[in-house]
Amino acid sequence: MNKIWLAGIGGAVAGAVISTQFAGPLLAQDAEKESSVYEQLDLFGDIFERIRSSYVEPVDEKQLIADAINGMLSHLDPHSSYLPPDDFDDMQVQTKGEFGGLGIEVTQENGVVKVVAPIEGTPADRAGVKPGDLIVQVNGESVMGLTLNEAVDMMRGPVGSDITITLQREGTEEPFDVKITRETITVSPVETRLADGIVVLRLKTFNEQTYPELEQKLKKEVEAAGGIDKVTGFVIDLRNNPGGLLNQAISVVDAFLDSGEIVSTRGRDPRDSERYNATPGDLTNGKPLAVVVNGGSASASEIVAGALKDHHRAVIIGTQTFGKGSVQTIMPVQGEGAIRLTTARYYTPSGRSIQALGVAPDIIVEQRAPEDVKAENEEAPAPQTRTEADLRGSLENDSLTEDEKKILEEDRKHKEETARLRAEDYQLSYAMDILRGMSYLAAENQQQ
Repeated sequence: MNKIWLAGIGGAVAGAVISTQFAGPLLAQDAEKESSVYEQLDLFGDIFERIRSSYVEPVDEKQLIADAINGMLSHLDPHSSYLPPDDFDDMQVQTKGEFGGLGIEVTQENGVVKVVAPIEGTPADRAGVKPGDLIVQVNGESVMGLTLNEAVDMMRGPVGSDITITLQREGTEEPFDVKITRETITVSPVETRLADGIVVLRLKTFNEQTYPELEQKLKKEVEAAGGIDKVTGFVIDLRNNPGGLLNQAISVVDAFLDSGEIVSTRGRDPRDSERYNATPGDLTNGKPLAVVVNGGSASASEIVAGALKDHHRAVIIGTQTFGKGSVQTIMPVQGEGAIRLTTARYYTPSGRSIQALGVAPDIIVEQRAPEDVKAENEEAPAPQTRTEADLRGSLENDSLTEDEKKILEEDRKHKEETARLRAEDYQLSYAMDILRGMSYLAAENQQQ
């Protein structure tokens, strides 16, 4: 039977790793337990027949069975569910990086649909949907009591059509409506830029294109910097990345490690346990590395952050991650549908599960809104200071060459750019400052 392995939250966006395995022989069970199971199956058949023949209105038999299957799966945990043929097809399309929808990753918590993260640049992101928002209504209809798949189905629709979702946000007294126009979502999983000698790698999701794009764009930025020797360090930005394909997370970690364990998965049957190790080759040549995370960093993102943290390869900066440490297997079933079943937990190289705990950052840095930074600066403006150079008739500095003066001027501009970035993105700015410090110490140690 073909199985598809997931390391992402189930919902409007999903990811999969395809592998081929064969089911082993079932363990023998004692006669009493077997008899009890068959009795319960007979009970199910009896109830189904009574509903079909005696319910006040005619029922859709296929839908009734689908609901029963989904009820059975959804009561196991928030991530197990039944995928009818259309949903199964959608999931396979999504892993390739292009699909129709809102661009929002959701999960279910205590029967409530909760936003894990909007995908950057999508309609949901532009509409202001935030991680942690609770979706209470879709087009005026309550989603309370629905399965996750049913709620997601309500949010699906033709590209170009409008949808109104009602959100409950922590800190707001009343739910509020957000109108969104559905689009064809094309997810470029990796965005990069070069800032003051630091290569910033923004990973938005883990689909089939994540590692190939990471490798290609990283090399391009290194070349733009003038070579690896000119690069101060690298930032991996995993904020609001809800996860996706397990194999892509493993490949991303492998890109920054020469050896050692990346992640292990352990299921109910010890024979199903897997251990994944890094192969020689570090795309960054051992340059300092910082990883930025937040509460929207989930699953595959946590695999990356946890592995790099345990190997002391990167400093983890930001806030606690989501805490989704389970692996789902997509198992095709008869009728061209599939079930998404939680089959294993994954563990970081230190042997720690992050399930319901998340990855704790090495340095906790809360994000500060630009308006808060601006208001703070306006309330306490920098004092006007005078220096020796401002005094009339002051002597010139004769110890600096023109090249040295140029270097100092460039350094001043870099610091001004850092201050500007701090107002725009406090967490990223903090990560870049840490990298500069690490690079400086490394250079000093080499000279000694």
